[in-house]
Amino acid sequence: MPPRTAPTKNPDPNMKIAKIRTTPLLCRFKQPYHWSQGVNYAAPLILIEIDTDEGITGIAECTASPTIDPVLRIIGDAIPHFIGKSVYDGNRTIWDYYRYSFNARGTGSAPRYFSQAMAGIELSLWDAVGKAAGQPLHRLLGGAVRDEVRYFGFVQGDKPEELATHAKSLVDQGFDVLYVKVGRGEAMDLEIVGAVRKAVGNVRLRLDANEVWDIMEARRMFEKLRPYDLDFIEQPVPGPGGAEILAQLRATTSIPIAADQSVYTPQDVYDICRSRAADAIVLGLHETCGVLRFRKAAAIAEAAWIRICLHGVFESGITTCATNQVAATLPNLDDGNQIMWQLLEEDLVESPSLKPVKGGLPISTKPGLGFELDRDAVGRAAEAHRKQAKRSPRRRARDSLGDLEAEAQDLVGRQG
Repeated sequence: MPPRTAPTKNPDPNMKIAKIRTTPLLCRFKQPYHWSQGVNYAAPLILIEIDTDEGITGIAECTASPTIDPVLRIIGDAIPHFIGKSVYDGNRTIWDYYRYSFNARGTGSAPRYFSQAMAGIELSLWDAVGKAAGQPLHRLLGGAVRDEVRYFGFVQGDKPEELATHAKSLVDQGFDVLYVKVGRGEAMDLEIVGAVRKAVGNVRLRLDANEVWDIMEARRMFEKLRPYDLDFIEQPVPGPGGAEILAQLRATTSIPIAADQSVYTPQDVYDICRSRAADAIVLGLHETCGVLRFRKAAAIAEAAWIRICLHGVFESGITTCATNQVAATLPNLDDGNQIMWQLLEEDLVESPSLKPVKGGLPISTKPGLGFELDRDAVGRAAEAHRKQAKRSPRRRARDSLGDLEAEAQDLVGRQG
């Protein structure tokens, strides 16, 4: 019997968590994902399903960086602390477990990693609460302030000509903001940006260097990239050092800067705002431990008149649905946000359609997070993970690598 998603006639205000199920998944990308830190071929994810004693099931996902096993262990350790608790007390239960894990396990003293592991549970609880109430998440949070969320076109490819061709196709689809990964070497970066700019004309263009430059290299690259009329450059320097290093760079350039890997917690957002270190903040639900702390971080940025740009990690349309609803409630939301499900060979969401129309995606009015799961796609992704897990420990440590890359590395190892 499938889990019930419709609201109960009289939902119990003390509806409790009966069971938490986890399913490790490996969702392959349509094409290799090139960025400054290398090449990825798949997204490792963990499906989280929370069954309640009222027969309602809340569903979400947890990102699994760098690999599935350690994140899965943390979630497994947390599950006994949630069983029997009210689905309406998720905030208290998560932070009670944080204190327990800090004291007994040591993982609580790493709040960023803890937040990644707990975000899927928090989102699943919101899905269950919304389904019980028969209301979409954004209404539980006070209501939407917009009818759609706008996204940028995420340019994909390896060589400059591939990137330029894809960029042009995204403009033809109606995207008015484009996003390109750089940090692949000065000559390659300049060739990529030049080719894309030539192909798309005056469309707004954003770059992401993913921490790869030091401050001297960043200053040199900013000067060389200035003629291309950039909307902003995201996280050009290493995240550790946060506000201070970004503020040093921002003081010497006219190109706007967006903070990403420098920002995970509301406290990080406060530091960025206080130091005037960035023009925009790129942040997502998985970095902040879910909905509540994400909205707290966004409120801090709003007080400083700084936009929040939705951050995408290796995720499926499940996260797109959750983020879309939370974003609908933010007054200071950016107009070119990140969306990632389209990079997958097969998404996990059966409905609704998550393909932006001219860069926009309407806000769901369906209960909970507002999606229907594609169980067949989940089964195939779970099987892909099982096959990966049967390989050697050396191969298992590379959950995000695809067969071709893994085989190439093994061949090099054998030849060496």
